[in-house]
Amino acid sequence: MPERRRSTFRAPGAIDAALLAEGATPEEATSTAVDAEELATAPEAVEPSAPARRRRGFRAAPTDAGSAADVGETPVGAVDSDAHEAAVVESGTAEHRPDVADAAPESSTPVDPEPEAAPAGEPAARHHQPRHRADHVRNRRPSGGARRFAALSCTTAILGVSAFGAVAAAADAPDAPSLLAGETVTVKDTVAAGAADEIVSTPVVDDGPTITSGLSTASVPFTGGTQITVTGEDLDQVGTVSVAGVPATIVAADESAVTFAVPATTADALGGVEVKFADASGEAVPVEETVTSIAAAGVELSATTVEPTEQLDALTLTYTSNPAIDAQLGYVLAHWSDYNSAEYTVLSGVDCANFASQSLIARGWAMDAGWYYDRATGAMSPSWSSSTAMRDWLSTRPDLATPLDDSQRGLVKVGDIAQFDWDGSGDRDHTAVVTRVEHSANGTSVWVGGHTKDADYWNVDEALATGGGAVTYFSLR
Repeated sequence: MPERRRSTFRAPGAIDAALLAEGATPEEATSTAVDAEELATAPEAVEPSAPARRRRGFRAAPTDAGSAADVGETPVGAVDSDAHEAAVVESGTAEHRPDVADAAPESSTPVDPEPEAAPAGEPAARHHQPRHRADHVRNRRPSGGARRFAALSCTTAILGVSAFGAVAAAADAPDAPSLLAGETVTVKDTVAAGAADEIVSTPVVDDGPTITSGLSTASVPFTGGTQITVTGEDLDQVGTVSVAGVPATIVAADESAVTFAVPATTADALGGVEVKFADASGEAVPVEETVTSIAAAGVELSATTVEPTEQLDALTLTYTSNPAIDAQLGYVLAHWSDYNSAEYTVLSGVDCANFASQSLIARGWAMDAGWYYDRATGAMSPSWSSSTAMRDWLSTRPDLATPLDDSQRGLVKVGDIAQFDWDGSGDRDHTAVVTRVEHSANGTSVWVGGHTKDADYWNVDEALATGGGAVTYFSLR
């Protein structure tokens, strides 16, 4: 069990003169006397169980040096206070002396501060009762050592954590040197260093949209309608697309891509045409095209080689003929005034839908139960010969056609079907085949050819101006 410390301490009492007169030794005359030699050697003999603190409130009991000399002994109270103080400090034990404190009788009776008068001829002895450790001497405040120790410990901990964090941050840096055992790290004051740096704000320059690819489709039928995509940067800022100077409809656009529908052109305008892009302000969008002449020359390119580019003003699209549409358009232009009665029955005065159906056969369409003509008997389905019935049938065949109104005229192309409602009744009074489409800054102009109103190129706007009513279309697949 750990040794229990006494809470009180008493200094040795006075020597009993009566016992000395009877021949007793000074040690026997007092039970609390401590031999000076034992006191001098006690710090070395006693191994304290824990570091002791120097006692500040203890004062050695003074005694009459002359009286002590008469008996040949040096009472404990007569030990030179300076020598005792030095011995205590040197030994490191000042607060608890088991061999001395345990020998002192326990008592809580206060000692009269005035010494008792000694009998005549006997050495005078002054009784001294040491103060309790909780009592203050000379109104001194209790030791602040504990508070100073706690404050110092907290400060050391804070400084240690700060230094550790700085070292850890420096060690995590990609270019931080590794440390060897015994090396030290100097942590720079980054706040002070950063204060000397001037923060310069570099404005971000927006170069606007840029196209970095070619056309997803390089050639399309002259009938138009094909959707083409290009990629690049900031393409959501593209405002207009034109093909051969004709505005194209932008179908979709985001930061990295823009898709547009190719407008139709005439059959005699085949070949390459320019595709240009502009932003909302009308500024031309540059096209960066990869130069392939280096690779073509046999120069080997590594993975880190930056491919050279050149800036263009436009991309090139080639209009080609469509054999199916060419055949359809050829049939219309060949028989708009010649009814081809050798192959088909002629419906006098109402032959428009019948003639449009014949052009679709030339285009390559196949008859089915919903749309047919029997050459042997001359029988035909309503959808073959009636404009309204044809509208109803095509409306059920999205795989073949897409209905458009006149506000979507920009999507109309050669070979499509145009239908007129002259009286605004809701049914269809006339059917024709689109034979020409022109796009301009003023809009799209459409021409049709067919029977009943026998024509090869009849302008739709003129037809509406003379006949009244409205026009709708079917964009064919």
